[in-house]
Amino acid sequence: MNTVAKVSSFVGRTFSVWVIVFACLGFFFPQVFIPLKGYISIFLGIVMFGMGLTLSSADFREVFRRPLEVLIGVVGHYMIMPLLAYGLAILLKLPPEIAVGVILVGCCPSGTSSNVMALLAKGDVALGVSIASVSTLIAPLATPALISLLAGRWMPIDGGALIKDILMVVIFPIILGVIVKSLFKKQAEASVLALPLVSTVAIVIIVAIVVGGSKAKIVESGLLIFAVVILHNGLGYLLGYWFAKLFRMNYSKRKAVLFETGMQNSGLGAALASAHFSPIAAVPSAIFSVWHNISGSLLATWFARRAEKAEMKEMNSAT
Repeated sequence: MNTVAKVSSFVGRTFSVWVIVFACLGFFFPQVFIPLKGYISIFLGIVMFGMGLTLSSADFREVFRRPLEVLIGVVGHYMIMPLLAYGLAILLKLPPEIAVGVILVGCCPSGTSSNVMALLAKGDVALGVSIASVSTLIAPLATPALISLLAGRWMPIDGGALIKDILMVVIFPIILGVIVKSLFKKQAEASVLALPLVSTVAIVIIVAIVVGGSKAKIVESGLLIFAVVILHNGLGYLLGYWFAKLFRMNYSKRKAVLFETGMQNSGLGAALASAHFSPIAAVPSAIFSVWHNISGSLLATWFARRAEKAEMKEMNSAT
């Protein structure tokens, strides 16, 4: 089990690299991954089941201990990213399929790796976990409602079908994970060591499937989508930080809100786009999955180094 834990830890730490590798594999060897398209929801369900195994009562106690701060983070997430996506789609006059894809990923709950980034950045991890948990649990209502409201300009949206899919691929696996953890606590705790490996494999395969299935469109519109994703993610970080600052949150809390705002559950975006829209609509989610892990890692490292310098300065001044 120690070997599995070490491999899992290594894969989790190098997640961004594996996402890039599999995105390239999907692009250059699409025939390997396209047949797996029907399994995207299953792969995402595995990731969400793993999330359920890690949830504890402490995560929800935090919600009741400081509900206003959690509410600010959740509202900021579901307000900033969807509106940014809508604004970018109009401002850049995106083609309908790409516009819907960008809005779709913007309306998803917080990303599964946002808490890791908050930890690396020395942010308020407990607050980040609570924001991510609440944003995920309300996703069956918030995500379809926002998509219907904002993406309806470009194409008709079946909100009921979106609700059903989110319940099946997000909420049901999470609940199942919580139940399994409560019934088999020791086994569940042991299996958590392998979760980074399992989650990484599932997410990178989703990315490879989407990239492989949309190779032609990526060649045609890839640079545009990359530009939109980078803008969307970067502005999300910036506005998330400012939003938390507006409500006078301290520096540690601002960092947590920043990552919970700018990082999306892009696996859910890819699954919904693949099931309900054209293949190209899933590409923004796939590229977002690659980019937000790179940008998040870089930003978290910058925050961590800044914190270390501040600590060293304090130590030197004290002596």
